[in-house]
Order: sequence, then C-alpha cells, then structure tokens
Amino acid sequence: MDRTRLEPLHTAWDALQPPPRLVDWTLFSIVVFETISGLYSFTVADPSGWWIFWAHRIAGLAFVVFLAFKLARVRGRLLDRDRWLRSMAFSVLTAIAAIGALATGIVWVAGLDVRLSFWTLLSIHVGFGLLLVPLMIAHLTTRFRLPRRADLDRRRTTLQYSAIFVGGAVAYRGQELANRLLGTAGEDRRFTGSQVRKGEGNDAFPLTSWVADDPDPIDRDSWTLDVRGAVDSELALEYDDLDSDTELEALLDCTSGWYTVQDWQGIRVGDLLEEVDPASDAEYVRFVSVTGYRWSLPIEEAQDALLATHVGGERLSHGHGAPVRLVAPGRRGFQWVKWIVRVEVRKRGDPAQWLVTLISGFD
Repeated sequence: MDRTRLEPLHTAWDALQPPPRLVDWTLFSIVVFETISGLYSFTVADPSGWWIFWAHRIAGLAFVVFLAFKLARVRGRLLDRDRWLRSMAFSVLTAIAAIGALATGIVWVAGLDVRLSFWTLLSIHVGFGLLLVPLMIAHLTTRFRLPRRADLDRRRTTLQYSAIFVGGAVAYRGQELANRLLGTAGEDRRFTGSQVRKGEGNDAFPLTSWVADDPDPIDRDSWTLDVRGAVDSELALEYDDLDSDTELEALLDCTSGWYTVQDWQGIRVGDLLEEVDPASDAEYVRFVSVTGYRWSLPIEEAQDALLATHVGGERLSHGHGAPVRLVAPGRRGFQWVKWIVRVEVRKRGDPAQWLVTLISGFD
C-alpha cells in the first residue's frame, strides 16, 4: 500500500495522542471510574439513573483509544523476548484483562446473548473488570511515573481529550442506531442493558445466586420467620401462618443481565409491621437470609415490599428463594433477598451489609 495514503492517518494519530505518562494515568483513571460506576450501576433500577450507564459505556469506548496508544507504544518490547523483564508479566496479564473487559462489554452492548455455563457476557465483563483493578495497580507499582509539567499543555490536552471522549459518545450513539437498524439489541432491552425473560412461574427466569449463596433446600414444615428488633412485640410465624393473599406485579432486574415482569403473591411487609408495632424512631427494616446475606430498606419503602411465597401462581422453587423471598419494586435483583428467615426492625442503617454480600454463603 502506498505509504503516502496513510500519512493523514499518522498525522491524526500523532495529533490525538497525549504524552505517554498521561496515557498511562488516563488508563488507570478510567479503570477506577469504570469500576466505581459499574458497581454503582448495580444499585440503579429507576430510569432516571440512565446517565450512569451512558457515562460508563462512553468511558469504556474512550478506553479503547487510550489502550491502542499504549499498545502501539510498547509493542516492540512485548514482541522482543530479549527485552522482556519480569515485571512485563503484569503488563501482559493487564492487557489481557483490559481487552477481555472491553470485548465482552462491547459485544454485550451490541446485543449478543452468549453464555458460558451459568455466566452471561455481562457477568464475564464484570469479572474481567474486577480482575483489571489489582493488575493495573500492580503494573503501576513497577513503572510509577507521575506526569511532568511538560506533559500538561492545557490547550492541547483539552482538545485531545475532548476529541476522544466526544468520539466515544458518537460511537456509542452510532452503535445504538446500528442495533436498532439491525434488530440486534432487542426492543425489550432495558436502559440497564438487561435482556427480557418472558413466561410465567418459576421456569420463566434463570436461577441466580449472589457470590457463594447456595443453601440446601429448606423444609417448609420446620421453617419459621422471626420478626423482631425495635418493635413492641415480636412474631414467630410458620409457613402455614402466612397470609399469602396479596398480589403484586413487579419487575425483577438482575445484575447478571436479564429482567422479568412477574405476578408475585405473598404477605405485605407493611401488614407484618402493623402486627409488631415498630418503635417511633425505627427507620429501617432488614431482611436476613438463611445464608447470612441481608439487605435493609427504609421503613417507608419496606411497607410496600412483599414477602413472596408464590410467583406466577406457583409456589416459589428453592432456587428462587423458597419458602419466602423479598420482592422490592424499584430495586435491583441482588437486593431481593432469598430464603428469608428473619425480618428485623432497626433504628439505624446497616453499612456492613455491603461486606456481607461478598462473604455470605462461605462456610
């Protein structure tokens, strides 16, 4: 190919490329932002939070450009084994994790619903992303170099970064348009990226567990539900004591990348609270699983939540949280606690629940 035809591309590449140290720190900053925004997006179920998903995707596309700058710069060292250093193992592993996170994220947004055993592409994307954080930190410790003053040309840097991130936004909107024209994303896809699962009852949507939660089936005859805490009187209910006449249609949006709208049947949490008479300064209701997993809702929100015993007219299966699971409209799936054994009325929140979500189920 005539090299003169490539000159405009080389010129544009050079004009767009920030100094090497800025590229390295930008990559690290984007990884931190993507980790925080990705984890935060797990808690967003209301469409008003669309912007966090947009920001996450646009930053991811900008990451592609900065990673290309980085790989172009170091490809000579990577391909020449005589120049390899021990620290370059971190570089290779970091590159693999970065490319894996980008590839799975882009393919997922493009609408492909590929599965690896129980894992969706979104779950694999999250795994690569979480792996990338410690690898990036380890990589930086081997080549820690702060940007120099000469690297920070304010006007040039502003133009470069504006072009890259605006280009990421345009690319994302272009991908959305292509998805609609090709019909690849699906008309029923939510703003969270979750794909619809249709049907009724237990077989309509996948069985998922958070981290290590995998308890043995619970015997309904020996199971009890304890309602206690900052209340005037405590309750201990057996399965047959539950008045499961309340029905509620609610959307379950799982962080593994699917959602379903189902008719749930059970007992309204507000009805339970009326029986135990919460203290006047009670502010939260905590739902505790047999695995130790737990989540709290503000008491006003908890009033309208449901302790479900049935879905789609069928008794909940074990995998879906039998005997009782929480149905919390407006919350993501990991907050819909399964296999509930206790409901606790509390005067304050429970920040430790974030840690418990990671360790529950481990013996």
